[in-house]
Amino acid sequence: MERLSPGGKPKERSGPLAGVSLDPLRNRDFRLLFVGQTTSTLGSSVAVVALAFAVLDVTGSVADVGLVLAATRLPLALFVLVGGVAGDRLPRRAVMLWADAVRFMTQGAAAALLLSGRAQLWHLLVLFGIHGAAQAFFNPSQIGLVPELVEGERLQEANALMELGRNSSALLGQVAGGVLTAAVGPGSAFAVDSATFGISAASLWLLAAPGIVRTTPPGRFLRELADGWSEFVSRQWLWIGVLHVALLNAFALVAFFALGPVVAKQSLGGGAAAWGVIGAAFGAGMIVGSLVALRWRPRRPLVAAFGVVVLAAPQLALLAIAAPTAAIAAASFFGGAQASVWSTLWTTTMQAEVRPETLARVAAYGSVGTLVLAPLGFAVVGLVADAVGVGNVLWAGAAWVVASTVVVVVLPSIRMVIRAPAAQPA
Repeated sequence: MERLSPGGKPKERSGPLAGVSLDPLRNRDFRLLFVGQTTSTLGSSVAVVALAFAVLDVTGSVADVGLVLAATRLPLALFVLVGGVAGDRLPRRAVMLWADAVRFMTQGAAAALLLSGRAQLWHLLVLFGIHGAAQAFFNPSQIGLVPELVEGERLQEANALMELGRNSSALLGQVAGGVLTAAVGPGSAFAVDSATFGISAASLWLLAAPGIVRTTPPGRFLRELADGWSEFVSRQWLWIGVLHVALLNAFALVAFFALGPVVAKQSLGGGAAAWGVIGAAFGAGMIVGSLVALRWRPRRPLVAAFGVVVLAAPQLALLAIAAPTAAIAAASFFGGAQASVWSTLWTTTMQAEVRPETLARVAAYGSVGTLVLAPLGFAVVGLVADAVGVGNVLWAGAAWVVASTVVVVVLPSIRMVIRAPAAQPA
């Protein structure tokens, strides 16, 4: 039977965080990582809002907005496995530091070109392509670094705190990005983003992470990649979980985010304003979900992680019948909450169960697996909706969430992952 590292006994508290231990933030290195990543997420959220306006200012073409977005995401997909190998072969802090330094320069260069009025489309394509490649190196190493900084019994709390910081910063950054872009232009938003990557790099520079000790010397790149794949497929719960999320993204969440604005414009009256309320509710739910993950330590973490996914179904069903905006927003709040709970429990399980020297590669395979079908989903969802109707696609997505979740949570490999009893104080 697979087992997780023992969970620490939470301290007694009062108020909304009663029963929560914030001990990871007492760890200097984890605190530096938390501050750096929360800050850089804030900057990235500011830049995401400004990106479309930046491209429109340069070319005036909506098609070019899609090109620049693709230039960011394609290198991320192409290089994440390379980033996983780098994260297991090299010190993870160093990989992340260099990735932040590269993004500091790309965003700074984009800001300078936009503010000077000399930006051209090819400038943005190249800069954001490099930015996406740097992110591909950063992400697997970040998942692998947290267990190097935080003892096993505090891993879930550390992951929940990271999730809380990212979600809060993302929500604040979207608001700040809209205000900043409207007030002084998109160039200033990228200048802010560049500065936040500088702060993140400085926090990583100050870390004293010891790094992992490899049990075997590094091999050839393809051999390292194959070893990571063997580690990934050797755990049934791992590849089943990734497959479940990949199909969920393609069949359900793509429908929500792609067709939701259509329903808002055609049936909810408020149009963009109504969709903004629904999106804000989703973001608020993600923050609350992070707080739940700080407190909730289920005995069967994967059953809990996948069980809460069913909360993503009501928002799709309510969109399908064009329910009042308030009702859809309430359902979206729970949809956001389940996303944070799932992310925290899943990441903690992976960190506890996978060998440290292969964790970055396994995380990279998981990242590729969960995202690989989403672009195809976005490409075809509109065509399918035109053929069978928007409501039918949304209903199908809701049905898929419920049916696939029920199948996954009863699988023996999912149920066999048990959290060991919490360590008792001496």
